[in-house]
Amino acid sequence: MGNDLNQKCGDDELVVGLDAGGTRTRVVLAAAADGRLLGEGAAGPGNALTVPMPQLIEHLAEAVAAAVPEEARGRVVSVAGGFAGATAASPDDPGHLNARSALTSALRRLGIPAGPVGICSDIEAAFAAAPGTPADGLALVAGTGAVAMRIAGRRGTVTVDGDGWLLGDDGSGFWIGRTAVRAALRMADGRGPATALAASVGRALGLPGGVLPGDDEDDRGAGWTRPRREAYRMHLLPAVMADPPIRLARLAPLVAEAAREKDAVAEAILEEAADQLTETVRALNPRPGEPLVATGGLLGPDGPLTIPLSDRLVPLGLTLDWVADGCRGAVALARLAHGGGSR
Repeated sequence: MGNDLNQKCGDDELVVGLDAGGTRTRVVLAAAADGRLLGEGAAGPGNALTVPMPQLIEHLAEAVAAAVPEEARGRVVSVAGGFAGATAASPDDPGHLNARSALTSALRRLGIPAGPVGICSDIEAAFAAAPGTPADGLALVAGTGAVAMRIAGRRGTVTVDGDGWLLGDDGSGFWIGRTAVRAALRMADGRGPATALAASVGRALGLPGGVLPGDDEDDRGAGWTRPRREAYRMHLLPAVMADPPIRLARLAPLVAEAAREKDAVAEAILEEAADQLTETVRALNPRPGEPLVATGGLLGPDGPLTIPLSDRLVPLGLTLDWVADGCRGAVALARLAHGGGSR
């Protein structure tokens, strides 16, 4: 890696950009002059509020070490990190303080000069990842969780939702997964329509084969007997309760798959999720034509909510500009801090 790096940029100055989210931390190394990506690394979760400080430092150090070869570390002139649980707008809040302390410690451990170290939210970094590194507009995240933010001067000024699995994250992967389980339970106890989600959710949660329909039976549950329905409920509830609630987000792809097979219940869940995200964006009082940068698996090129949400945004005069994550945005912010301009 070291020789490759020297061939790519000689003795050029370097910048580091981080995207530290709830499930993983990703780091990229780039040339300060033009933003060319030269290396990358990844490690565990980087939420500045929920990951214990020693573990947060370890994850940051591991990801940065993988991205920045030892012989290049003295040439790093600027570092910027987008952290879940932090924001550029409130440098005194706990998340911002935790992120700065952990990142500074990780850099010191690796012998990387502190230089300018910028801290922002992962949403602010994702917004900056859009073409041209915009300074003002709207950002929307729809993955495991869901949150929207108005950005002004590259800082979040208004936040809508992002209130977590217990109180919010409407339209998120968690919300979709939980709604799928609710639909399965309602079908089983006779309050809801038949749906293929009952069988697919049961399989995903490891319910025994005798509870689920066999190959020669209707997967949609139309012919389930009352004893099977009772057995299904008896096994499903403990399986759901055995994991942290947020793990229900892993069931969201099952809803997308069932919707592709024209399961009416699954289609209705996705439509409602798109409605929820539309209301989240609407609460930011959007102006027609302003940037709306989106990230998260539900809104990517193959995301199940990309088309229905895009259709709902047309009357608001908005179009989605999707980015994979905040790493390129963090690089752009690091370059700006060093005086390198936009990428």
